Amino acid sequence: MIERTIEQIAQYCNGQMNQAAKLQKDQSIKGVSIDTRTLEAGNLFVPFKGENVDGHRFIDMAIKKGAALTLTEEENSEVNIPAIIVKDGLKALQDISRAYLQEVGPKVVAVTGSNGKTTTKDMIECVLSKRYKVQKTQGNFNNEIGLPLTILQLDEDTEVSILEMGMDKRGDIDFLSTLTKPDIAVVTSVGESHIEMLGSRESIALAKYEIVNGLKNEGTFIYSKDYPLLEQIVDNKVDYSIKSAGLDNSNDDQVTEVRADGEGTRFKFKGQNFKISQLGAHNALNASLAILVGETLGVSLEESKDNLEDLSVTSMRMERIQDESGALIINDAYNASKASMISAIDTVGSLKHQDKILVLADILELGDYKEVLHVDVANFINSTPYDFTMIYTFGEGSKYIHNALKTNNKVHFDSIEELRRSVREHFNADTVILLKGSRGMALERVLTDS
Repeated sequence: MIERTIEQIAQYCNGQMNQAAKLQKDQSIKGVSIDTRTLEAGNLFVPFKGENVDGHRFIDMAIKKGAALTLTEEENSEVNIPAIIVKDGLKALQDISRAYLQEVGPKVVAVTGSNGKTTTKDMIECVLSKRYKVQKTQGNFNNEIGLPLTILQLDEDTEVSILEMGMDKRGDIDFLSTLTKPDIAVVTSVGESHIEMLGSRESIALAKYEIVNGLKNEGTFIYSKDYPLLEQIVDNKVDYSIKSAGLDNSNDDQVTEVRADGEGTRFKFKGQNFKISQLGAHNALNASLAILVGETLGVSLEESKDNLEDLSVTSMRMERIQDESGALIINDAYNASKASMISAIDTVGSLKHQDKILVLADILELGDYKEVLHVDVANFINSTPYDFTMIYTFGEGSKYIHNALKTNNKVHFDSIEELRRSVREHFNADTVILLKGSRGMALERVLTDS
C-alpha cells in the first residue's frame, strides 16, 4: 500500500500543509482510509462532505485511532495533527491515487461490462498471476471513490493492476479510464444493466466504450463482437491494437465446441482445448477475453490453459455447490440482467441431471423496461426444448416471468421462507438447482436458515 511522506502527499494533491504538517513533513503515512471504523494507525484520513454526512465530524475520531494525517476542506479547522487543506477531498483522493499509480508503474488492465466484469477480472488474474505480481480490485471498489482506494492499496512491486470499472451514468467510465490510463482495456458485454438510468442499450454501449478514452496509444482494446451495439461504434482507425473474441464467427478468434457438465465448461479457442470450473458459454467467452489479455502480456496459450484449470472466482457467480444430499446447486445470485439470466438458464437446461429446478428472482434497476425484460426471460424458457422440473419465482418483477410461462410446473413466492422450504424439498441426488437474481434480492438466503 501507499507509503509516502506528508510533503509528498501535499504535492500529489496540490494541498496546503498546516503548521503541524510542515513541522512533520518528512514523516510518512501508510495507507488511506475514508472510514474511521476501519482506519488503522498511521493512515491518511480523507473526510468527504456529503449531502447527509460531513466526514469532517469524524476527524477527532480518526486522531484518536492513530491517523498520521488528515485532509480537510476547512481552511480554519483546528486539529492537533498534521492536516492538508484541499478544495475538494474526493478530487484530492483521486489526484493522490493518480500520482501513486504513475510512480508504481504497473501495467494497468481496465475491465468493464454489463455482465461478467468481476468474473473476467478473476480470470485475468488467474492467467497472469504465475508470471507477474498481480493485484486486482477487491469487492465492488470500482467507482470514483473505490477505484482510487484500490490503487492506493497497490504494493510498490506490483507488476499488473487489474482495475474493475463500474458506472451509473455516462461519463463515469470515461473518468476512470482517463484517471488510470490503461495499457489494456476490456469490455466483457453490453446488456440491460443501468438501462433505468441510461434509457437504452445503445446508450449503455456508448458508456462502456468510454473505457478506451484513456487507453494508451500503444495499448490494446479487447472486446467481443457478439454484442452488435458495441461493434457498431468501435473505431478501428486508432493507434492502439484491437482484438476480439467470442462465440460469433465474426470475431478475430472464435470460441467453439462449448460443453458444460457438472464439473465445469470445456471449450476450444485458438486451437487449444480449455477447461474452466465455471459453468456456461458466457464464462467460456469471459475466459477467452482473459486469454487475450494474457497473450498481450506474453503468456502462452499453454500457460493460460494450465492456469485456468486452477481458476477460482468470486462467490455467487455460477458457483457450483455440491450439497451432501447429492444435489448440485448453481449459485449465480450476485447480480442479474436479462442476458445473464437467460445464459444461466440455458446452461442449467443443457446439463444431464434428471431434475432441473430454476429459482429466479427480480432483475432490478430496469425502470420502465421491468415488465418487457422479465417477459423476455419467460419467452426464452418457453422456446427452449428443456424440461424443467419446477420453476420458482420470487419478487415483484419475477412475477412477470411466472405469468408468461407456458408450463404448469411453476410457483410464485412473495416470502423467502416459503421459497426456502419448497426449494429444499428438491435437495436430492441427480438434481441441479439454479439460483439467479439481482444482488438486492439476496436469493442465496434459500441456502441458509436465516
